[in-house]
Amino acid sequence: MIANMLAKVGRAVRENIASVGFATRSFFTLLGVTPGALRRPGLISEQIHFIGNYSLVIIIVSGLFVGMVLGLQGYITLTPYGAEQKLGQVVALALVRELGPVVTALLFAGRAGTSLTAQIGLMKAGEQLSAMEMMAINPVQRVLAPRFWAGVIAMPILGTIFSAVGVVGGYLVGVQLIGVDEGAFWSQMQANVDVRHDVVNGIIKSFVFGIAVTFTALFQGYQAQPTPEDVSRATTRTVVIASLTVWGLDFVMTAMMFN
Repeated sequence: MIANMLAKVGRAVRENIASVGFATRSFFTLLGVTPGALRRPGLISEQIHFIGNYSLVIIIVSGLFVGMVLGLQGYITLTPYGAEQKLGQVVALALVRELGPVVTALLFAGRAGTSLTAQIGLMKAGEQLSAMEMMAINPVQRVLAPRFWAGVIAMPILGTIFSAVGVVGGYLVGVQLIGVDEGAFWSQMQANVDVRHDVVNGIIKSFVFGIAVTFTALFQGYQAQPTPEDVSRATTRTVVIASLTVWGLDFVMTAMMFN
């Protein structure tokens, strides 16, 4: 019984290691065909519209409400210390450093990531990718690479929009609803939010999250078995793996950037 259990554990570990190695090789293969994909910018711009524009509504609405909640909770937390004038700084730093990139990546995984996985999986199930190979067209270069770079480009833009709308939400609650001094709200934000240390680092986080989430979505769709059941399971794996990857990368990058 113990031997069987050890055998199952060993098999699972071996399969996971093999999967990680195959994903790594696939990632570098995707990077290798990038020059060919960049020669057709129309494909990338079309996918940026599909990925970014269709995710814009949920990003704006979520950013607004997250900023409003931050404004309310920040005021409740700062008031006992007489520091409610710092509300603008607290809201902006929380959004730019952490919540903007992370929440955007999670929403991106749930909205655009699952869509990419299902799209690639259904193309494989319909043998469209096999048909491209028969016509001497590399499906990785023609299908996967434009979607990959579109996601990498769209993620920092969406993260920036999320943070900006969140600041507006914090302003509406803190200044317009509660009554925090408007001048103090903006002046504290401008004085304590550093462009290089805070804003640029947040954009770098969004860029890395874009790579991780988009590649995870494409890899899961490309490796899915050509059946409706496995394509549906692949979309679920995309959300789970991408979300856990985002949280892990966020911890590592936060420790490196803000220690």
